[in-house]
Amino acid sequence: MLTIAYLANEFPSPVEPYVGDEIQELRRLGVRVIAGSVRKSASSWAAASDCAPQIVLRPPHAITLLRAMWLCVRRAKRIGPLISRVVFHGREGPIKRFKALAHTGLGACYAVLLEGRGVDHIHVHHGYLGSWIAMVAARLLGVNFSMTLHGSDLLLHATYLDAKLESCRFCLTVSEFNRNYIFERYLRVDAAKVIVARLGVEVSDCAAVTARGLRTEGAPFRLLAVGRLHAVKDHAFLVRACGQLHSRGVPFECSIAGEGPERRNLEALVRQCGLEERVRLLGHVPRELMDSYYDRADVVVLTSRSEGIPLVLMEAMARGKIVLAPAITGIPELVVAGKTGFLYAPGSLEGFVERLLFLRSLMLRSLMEAPDDPPDEAFVTGRSAGRELEGVRHAAREQVRNNFNRRKNLESFGDLFIQRITPQTESLPDENFVLQQI
Repeated sequence: MLTIAYLANEFPSPVEPYVGDEIQELRRLGVRVIAGSVRKSASSWAAASDCAPQIVLRPPHAITLLRAMWLCVRRAKRIGPLISRVVFHGREGPIKRFKALAHTGLGACYAVLLEGRGVDHIHVHHGYLGSWIAMVAARLLGVNFSMTLHGSDLLLHATYLDAKLESCRFCLTVSEFNRNYIFERYLRVDAAKVIVARLGVEVSDCAAVTARGLRTEGAPFRLLAVGRLHAVKDHAFLVRACGQLHSRGVPFECSIAGEGPERRNLEALVRQCGLEERVRLLGHVPRELMDSYYDRADVVVLTSRSEGIPLVLMEAMARGKIVLAPAITGIPELVVAGKTGFLYAPGSLEGFVERLLFLRSLMLRSLMEAPDDPPDEAFVTGRSAGRELEGVRHAAREQVRNNFNRRKNLESFGDLFIQRITPQTESLPDENFVLQQI
C-alpha cells in the first residue's frame, strides 16, 4: 500500500480545514496517510475533530532525541549539503541559522518516528519550519518530499526556500500569482514541478443568501471581516476605515470574527476611535454559527497585507455576498473587479473607504428601484443598481462553483498527487497541471 507522511505545523486547526480535507481525500483513494503535526494543537476544536495526528514532534522525547543524533551520525552525508547551506551560504542572520539547525534536529526526530513504517513520500503543508523538518526527514529516510505554498510562507517568510524548492519532488501552490512569483525569484527551479492546485469551499444552491443588501434606507451598513487577529491580516486598517465612516456620519456596524495576538491592540484602537458601539470583536466563531453572520452582512471585507487566495472570500462568494478585498497576490484570480466582487488599491485607506461608500450607494439606489421596472426604463433612469448587484452576486457564486469548488478540486488534488509520486512509465506532454483555470 502506498504510504505518505503528511506534516503540518499545527494539525488539526480550525483555520486550516484544507489540511484535513487533503488527508481524507488521499485515504479515500486507498493511500495510507500518517498525519503529523509539528506542535500539539492548542484549540478546543482539536479535541472534537475526527482527524488526530499520529505523530506530534514538539516537545521531542529524550530517547527520540538520542536516536535522532545517532541517525544523523550514521547518515551524515545525506544531510551534509543542508548543514553546509545553513552554516556557510546565504544571507540569513545568526538567529535564522540557529533555528534551521534546531529544525534539522526535529527533522531527524521525525525520521526516527517514521522509520519502519514503510513511508514512500513525505508531504508538508506550508513552507514554514515544517518544510525544513520534512526535507531533512526525507533525506535521512531516502525518500522524496513535496510541499504546498500559500501566501506568507512564500511572500513574507521564505527562509531557505531556495533549498526547499531545489530539493522537493514537486511543489503545489494555490495561485498563478504564486507560481509566477517563484519563477521570477528562484531562477533555478524546474518549471515542471511547480503546480497550481487551488483550494475550494462547499458549493450548494441552498447557500445563496436571501438577504439582498441594505434592508431599509435608514438601516446600518453591515460589514463583516473573518480571519485571525494577526498583524498580517491588518484589522487595524479596517478599524481606522470604520473611524472615517463614523466621522462622515454613515450608520454602520462592523463585526470581526477571529481570535489572535492582535486582540488587545485592536480593542485599544476601537476605544481610541470611539467605536465601541459600532465595531465588535466576536472572537472565535464556530463554523456552524458563521452562516448567521454572513447572512446579516451587506459586504464581506478583507484587509490583509499578504494572502494566498483566502477561503473566507470563497465562502462569502459562494453565499452570494458582495466582497471587497485588496488587489494583491492571487486575490484577483478569484475576485474579478466589478464582475465577481470589488477590489481596492492595497494600503489605500481612502480608496477602501470610497469603495465602501460606493457599494453602500449602490445598495441604497437598489432600494428605490421598483421591482417591476422594465430593463429599458431602469437603464434610462439610471436605476439599475439592483440588477448590477445581483449580477455580481450571481457571477461570484458561479466563479466559486466552477473554479473553487472544494469537491472538484480535492478530487483533482488526489489524482495529481498520486500521479506525481508514483513512477510513470510514460511522461505526459504539457504536464503543467492547473486544477482550474479562471
